[in-house]
Amino acid sequence: MATATEPQQLSSAVISFTLDGNFPEDAVALLGVSGTDLGPTIAALDKAKVDIEAEIHTINEETKDDISSWVRNSKVLQEDIIRSKTIANEIILQSEAPEVTGEAIQDAEEKAEFLNREVQYSQQMHSVLRRIQHVNQLLAEVEQASRERRVLDSLRLLEKSWTALDDVGVSKTARVMKLLDLRAFELKSDIHQVFEHVWKTLVQIDTDSGKVAIYKTRQGPLEDAAIGLQAYKEVDERMEQLWHNLDTAVVSPRMDTMRSNIPGIKVEGDVLELAGSADGSAESLLSDLERILTFISQKLPADLLQPLVSVMMNDIISKLTREWLNPAVPSGLRDLDRFQALVSKLKDFCEELQRSGYTGLEQIQDWASKAPTIWLEKCRETSLNSVRVNLTGGIGQSKRVEKIERQMVSIAEGKELSRTGAGAVADTNDWGEDWGEAWDNDKAKEPATEASDQNEGPGGGDEDMADAWGWDDNEDANKDASEEKEKGPAQTAATEAEDGDDGADAWGWGDNDDANGNANDDANQAAEAKNPAETPDEDDGADAWGWGDDGDTAVPAAPAPAPTSTTRKTRPSLKAREQTRELVFKETYSISSMPEPVLELIFSILEDGAALTKDSDEYSLLTATAPGLFSLPTFVLALFRAISPHYYSSDAGGNMFLYNDAMYLAEKLSDFSLAWKQREELTPRARSMLRIDNDVRTLKSFANRSYANEMSLQKTILHDLLGGSQSLAQQDDKDSSIEAGTARIRSVAATWEPILKRSVWSQAVGSLADSLASRIISDVLEMSSIGQEEAFGIAQLIASATELDDLFIPSKLAGTAPVPDEMPTTAQYAPNWLRLKYLGEVLQSNLNEVKFLWCDSELSLYFTVDEVIDLIHASFEDNARTRGTIKEISAKEPLAR
Repeated sequence: MATATEPQQLSSAVISFTLDGNFPEDAVALLGVSGTDLGPTIAALDKAKVDIEAEIHTINEETKDDISSWVRNSKVLQEDIIRSKTIANEIILQSEAPEVTGEAIQDAEEKAEFLNREVQYSQQMHSVLRRIQHVNQLLAEVEQASRERRVLDSLRLLEKSWTALDDVGVSKTARVMKLLDLRAFELKSDIHQVFEHVWKTLVQIDTDSGKVAIYKTRQGPLEDAAIGLQAYKEVDERMEQLWHNLDTAVVSPRMDTMRSNIPGIKVEGDVLELAGSADGSAESLLSDLERILTFISQKLPADLLQPLVSVMMNDIISKLTREWLNPAVPSGLRDLDRFQALVSKLKDFCEELQRSGYTGLEQIQDWASKAPTIWLEKCRETSLNSVRVNLTGGIGQSKRVEKIERQMVSIAEGKELSRTGAGAVADTNDWGEDWGEAWDNDKAKEPATEASDQNEGPGGGDEDMADAWGWDDNEDANKDASEEKEKGPAQTAATEAEDGDDGADAWGWGDNDDANGNANDDANQAAEAKNPAETPDEDDGADAWGWGDDGDTAVPAAPAPAPTSTTRKTRPSLKAREQTRELVFKETYSISSMPEPVLELIFSILEDGAALTKDSDEYSLLTATAPGLFSLPTFVLALFRAISPHYYSSDAGGNMFLYNDAMYLAEKLSDFSLAWKQREELTPRARSMLRIDNDVRTLKSFANRSYANEMSLQKTILHDLLGGSQSLAQQDDKDSSIEAGTARIRSVAATWEPILKRSVWSQAVGSLADSLASRIISDVLEMSSIGQEEAFGIAQLIASATELDDLFIPSKLAGTAPVPDEMPTTAQYAPNWLRLKYLGEVLQSNLNEVKFLWCDSELSLYFTVDEVIDLIHASFEDNARTRGTIKEISAKEPLAR
């Protein structure tokens, strides 16, 4: 037994130790082991091995999956362990080798950064891919909405896709971004085509038939279309196109003033169209425009209306104002009720448009508020344009007018007037028949004498001929009338000649019985008109238009002749001075076609101004413009003065026509002013607002300047024909010069004859003749030596020049039948004329004859003693006889002038 159990115990002990690591407690039992005992043990071990392998196989089969995972994990773990060991070894090595620690650390940092970048790249890539996927999904939704014609949704989704595409964070040059962007652009184009179709469905304009249709909803609401325009940034462009189509279709045809048949406007539901016909009034147009604009404001969303208004209203308002409102303004009080209705309608029009949401109406609102001023401007523009148009036609057909003056004068004054130049050349007078025997008796009591009063030319220096005659009442008219009658015409003429006034003022023609009642009303006007050169505060309107003094603005005077004898006039008797009769003085002259239209225009303006001052509601809109209307004649006359010289100068005698026209205007305006102040039907305000007296004065000054310009021009021409600055003594052909000068005077006289009054014509032609005489006299007196033949030649020239006497034959001047042996009155208008004739006598006389002319004749009235002595020295040899004659002449007192 013992032998049998021992191998078994040994086997159990070995197996227990092998499997569980247990040692037998009774180690003594195992002390002796033989080779025979190992067999069972080995067999037991083999069996245990087989069992264990079977158990492991079974377990392995049952846990095969878990084992595989564990194996993998174990391998990874093993790799991590190995890596950790490697890192640990490297750390140990680095700690053991400090000299290489820095490079290793840098390398480690680089590796760590690389790993971080790799991780970040992976994360960014993942994020970008998600965003790209989101954009792609949005574009797919956009495409779906576009197919379903959901324009607003597709636009919103497209906008979101654009935002998402911008947020992808990848360069636009990347291929994927290019593809996405290209797809978005294609979808945008597709949506725009859909939107275009929807817009055309909602807004339809047929320019050919003049029809406009705007629908609120039709294949989509109009509000969505407005959002689409904003999304595509096409609001301004599309509204500009819409206005262009609207204008072409309905607005321009309705506002076209050139059309013979203006169409009307009809609105039915969603359709606006041209239909029927409308009248040509501005009120009707405002109604149709209000209908058009209200239709548009009701149909279009507010987001589209304002951009359209900014484009549309400026064109409509400008055209409305320029082509309809301004032409509708009347140029007078005619059709004023329609104008007031238009202004009221325009105000209602603006209020209605403002309620409809329109802006930019300030221009027509200002037009409505300033309607009175606009009306006044239209009156001014029309009036001034009327003057311009009339002047462009030139002088036109001339017209003869008559100047009539009535004056109460004494018999002595009447007789004196009959001998003066003005009386002699008057067309008609009635101082012969109505004076009866008193005229003849008084006339018989006084010796016949030549007229000695001086009568200056038009203006008397700077005064007009009419002013010089006293046709306007001066401020002392009533007071001086009786004084002049007491003094007598001769004394009055002498007194006023000393004061520098025309001697004719003494006639007192302005103080007639018709004007005495109004003398005080016109006193200031006449007083200043007497001498416009002495009224510096009163500027001529022409100066305001840029005129300058041409150096010779004074009207040339044409003094009357010196007396032909030294016989003095007898003082009129007391009876002759006390008896008075009415003197009627008439002269005719020519005016152009211009004054009458100007006067009619001014009178019409003033009548309109008077109507505006009445207390009535008829002209309530324009009442405030009355002062401006009363000032308008001043502008009319200023324009006439400014531009008339240009148009008058193109005609022969144009300046003289201008002189006559200006004086005619002044006369008629003065008469109108006097009559205006006496009209009882006018309001006190209207009577006080008339201020044309200054215009009358400036017209007279302007007339004087025109006369002076013409005279200056003709004298310049005459001076050039006479050789200019070269003395006659130095000229080879003196005869031709004198002949040219006299021919020029005759030519000008013929031109002026049908234009001027005979008195003015005499003054003007006499002034030219006096210039000729002065030139000859001065040239001769400057000669240091005059031979006998030369003196005879000069005398012949003087005789040739004095042939101009035939222009001043009294009967010819008066327009009556010729009278035998008439004496010419040239000397009355040319002060140097008798001086020239006496010069001719002196040049042909010997010493005795010269002495006779000085001592016994009237040579001393025209030459000074020094001038005569100089002529003697130049013409005669210096000998005892000559010296004796000079001594006798020097000793003789000259005659009183």
